[in-house]
Amino acid sequence: MNDFWIVVTGILVAVNCGLLGVFLILRGAAMTGDALSHAVLPGIAAAYLLSGSRHSAVMLIGAALTGWLAAYLIEWLKKKIRLQNDASIGITFTFLFATGVILISAFSGNIDLDLDCVLYGDIAYVPLERIYAGSGDLGPAPVWLLGGNLVPVAALVTFGYRGLLVTTFDPGFARGIGIASGGWHYLLMGAVSLTVVLSFSAVGAILVTAFLTVPPATAYLISKRLVPMIWWTVLFGVISAVGGFIAALRLDTAISASMAVVSGALFAAVFILLRLSKLRKQADRSRLNFSRK
Repeated sequence: MNDFWIVVTGILVAVNCGLLGVFLILRGAAMTGDALSHAVLPGIAAAYLLSGSRHSAVMLIGAALTGWLAAYLIEWLKKKIRLQNDASIGITFTFLFATGVILISAFSGNIDLDLDCVLYGDIAYVPLERIYAGSGDLGPAPVWLLGGNLVPVAALVTFGYRGLLVTTFDPGFARGIGIASGGWHYLLMGAVSLTVVLSFSAVGAILVTAFLTVPPATAYLISKRLVPMIWWTVLFGVISAVGGFIAALRLDTAISASMAVVSGALFAAVFILLRLSKLRKQADRSRLNFSRK
């Protein structure tokens, strides 16, 4: 049963991250998720200092607020200072992460946090974090949190499809027809921030970053149309989660790392197959032209 919950958690993270990662890839902000996963450190430290509690809800609130702050700073630096997106991400990520390190160093006597667990959670421990209702076991808490997060994420992609589509491909046109591109950006970044915070404490920052970027990038190799790209992303994410778990059992390795590796292997396989298909079509075309001569 524990294996089942681990696989379900991996699939939920893959789908949550993949749905949002499609738009990050298309907007040229693929590494925003990685930046947010580290930028939340000062929020976690501040939440503990102010509350004196390590309750997951307190940590979640602190991390989410800092994540939204990071998303705002990245956009502000890009729009107001006119920095490139990667530079904005780098400045925000390093500044907030370093601030978190300073907070923990300065108040090390008052902060009792396992940063390896906070930043690099292990999916293998997911079945241990249970939710109980009276004497009934409802299952792992991360599954409920990620499943609950999937509802607003899916609603955003479904009902906000038109706004996200227009503001992603042509922000200027969106402004011209009265669609607030800035509002949609912050809505998307808020969803990314919350998803990253909920995911990385359960499965680790590496897997979150992998699922935000690799399945959408793999889908982009196959289709440049948004709807097919979304469905391909979900499919590749699910395959990565299930395949990575099986590989981890067979090789006796870290589960999160195995899922990330399988995700990368799928990208490489799709790239090679498409490349071979393209070369084959070129060869057939050349033979046809030669026979006509």
